[in-house]
Amino acid sequence: MPQAPIITLTTDFGVQDYYVGALKGALLRQCPEARLVDITHAIKAFDIVQAAFVVQNAYPEFPKGTIHLIGVNCVYDTNAQFIAVRKDGHYFVAPDNGLLTLLFDHIPEADARVLPKVDEQHFPVKTAFAKAAGHLCSEKTFGKLGKRAGPLLQRISLQPVITQNRIRGTIVHIDNFENVIVNIRQETFEKVRQDRPFALFFKRNDPISQLCLNYSDVAVGETLCLFNSAGLLEIAVNMGRAATLLGLKVEDVVEVLFE
Repeated sequence: MPQAPIITLTTDFGVQDYYVGALKGALLRQCPEARLVDITHAIKAFDIVQAAFVVQNAYPEFPKGTIHLIGVNCVYDTNAQFIAVRKDGHYFVAPDNGLLTLLFDHIPEADARVLPKVDEQHFPVKTAFAKAAGHLCSEKTFGKLGKRAGPLLQRISLQPVITQNRIRGTIVHIDNFENVIVNIRQETFEKVRQDRPFALFFKRNDPISQLCLNYSDVAVGETLCLFNSAGLLEIAVNMGRAATLLGLKVEDVVEVLFE
């Protein structure tokens, strides 16, 4: 017996209005057997960078064939279009607002389709997503979703600046616990470090010179850094809110100096 299709939802809709419920209803009319999974509806309004970060770290845990709907910054105008992308055995549907190019470094032209125009002024994402999900759930071919999309709207993610003795990174996310996540990957850190001592500088706070494996490696209230489950450098306070306590926010610069 075939598995019921999985559809994930990531939006900036919030949960206090009818938008999420209406979208789910439209999806279930098109694909009654689908399993709907909320990744989050708490993306900050219009924040495609946060949305790309969240989806990038969530989707690999789902089975291949999962359909990921990303409804963030779905501002309607006459030139708006929605895009479907096939990547790593998964399907992603989102507005063409730069989100997908933040999510993936390279999308082959054959793996991107522009969805048919939706003649709906106020909530076109509902209809566009439902029709695309219904098409994919019915096992129709990806190529028949629409014509090839051509070049997508580009948004280039911030990358750390690397020299022989320094990595200059940027805060890209602050999670619900106010842990501060930096765009420095563990493999990059270790490649530059080469077993040397380091000092991690941020704002006017005292530098951190030791990596931890767990938050509890330091006393309650102490500042630490570690590499999280996404493989990214994280600044945290054991049992505390690092962003508030340390005065850090998204796009602040963080530097690692190696001796």
